[in-house]
Amino acid sequence: MSQASTAGVNVVKAFTSPGSIHLTSLPPLALYVHFPWCVRKCPYCDFNSHESKGGTFPEDEYLDALRSDLERSLPLVWGRQVHTVFIGGGTPSLMSAKGLDRLLSDVRALLPLDADAEITLEANPGTFEAEKFAQFRASGVNRLSVGIQSFNEAHLKALGRIHDSTQARHAVEVAANTFGNFNLDLMFALPKQTLAECQADIETALSYAPPHLSLYHLTLEPNTLFAKFPPPLPDDDSSADMQDWIHERTREAGYERYEVSAYAKPHRQSKHNLNYWRFGDYLGIGAGAHTKLSFPNRILRQMRYKHPATFIEEARSGNAVQEEHEVGARDLPFEFMLNALRLVEGFPVHRFIERTGLPITSIEPALQEAERRGLITRDFEKIAPTPLGQAFLNDLQALFLKDS
Repeated sequence: MSQASTAGVNVVKAFTSPGSIHLTSLPPLALYVHFPWCVRKCPYCDFNSHESKGGTFPEDEYLDALRSDLERSLPLVWGRQVHTVFIGGGTPSLMSAKGLDRLLSDVRALLPLDADAEITLEANPGTFEAEKFAQFRASGVNRLSVGIQSFNEAHLKALGRIHDSTQARHAVEVAANTFGNFNLDLMFALPKQTLAECQADIETALSYAPPHLSLYHLTLEPNTLFAKFPPPLPDDDSSADMQDWIHERTREAGYERYEVSAYAKPHRQSKHNLNYWRFGDYLGIGAGAHTKLSFPNRILRQMRYKHPATFIEEARSGNAVQEEHEVGARDLPFEFMLNALRLVEGFPVHRFIERTGLPITSIEPALQEAERRGLITRDFEKIAPTPLGQAFLNDLQALFLKDS
């Protein structure tokens, strides 16, 4: 059987075969596009990113592969409107203005994109050119996410960033002048960072009045250079002091903390990320991209080939998907809670039922234990993490593992 025939059979099975659940409606759909290249791999980064040798990468071939990947995926999402697009990486801002315009043109030609769709591009301050970013805006990008990480020269060097403090400030100015909606990514609890240095970073970010802030605690992820050669990090008490100060200062500045690491001005939350945390659907295209799609009787996950060259080759031959599996009914509660409990607001009970196809009674023992420990608050309509639950989120989420 040809690959095209096999793909057709798989699509029919996805929609019609008996599954382990029953969904009465499908959640909102988002599109994620992965751009795998960066100028230099940061020592803390565990994303699927690859250094572009000599600053070059096969842009046209990759765009061809993305279109092929998207075309082959269309039967799985036929007729469903796309509400948000997120172009992440890697460093997608390395793409040429012409290349990004082609990508978004392909997306619009192949998918029914919401007229008010949030279209986000991740950008690295070391790649900022005002004219190119104006062209990105003209092509349809309406939200920029800028990976600042720090405004401190010493900390930028320790993190292996390619930009310096001056470039960081320039990037924020370009973002503020070109895009009405933008996010600044910063990290805290950095190697040898003091509370005063953390405060200086946040105050600098706030001085630009960004609509959204993503403030991450540096963690040593497996398979990174930092995991192999751990730098000297602030102790737990010092990092807790930084986090407590950040919560208070952002609130004073008019930001609502709506997720573990996300702070937004009113009505400026990331719609794309909210869709993840609310267990919505997303089609992921590009090297190593992940997909979650719901069907009437099942929920399907996919992962594309990770290495850019392999992805291009496989997409060209007609199948960029390396792994695919159905999420079993036993795993769904944990997968839902892994996302939903990150939100400060928690979730309405009906959302769990609608998006997992399971009754709320299926997680009653775990809910009772979480409530007994003071990790959640709940009534008949809503379940939300308490401040204690937010502080011990991993412990709270673990209660919903199938073997707990």
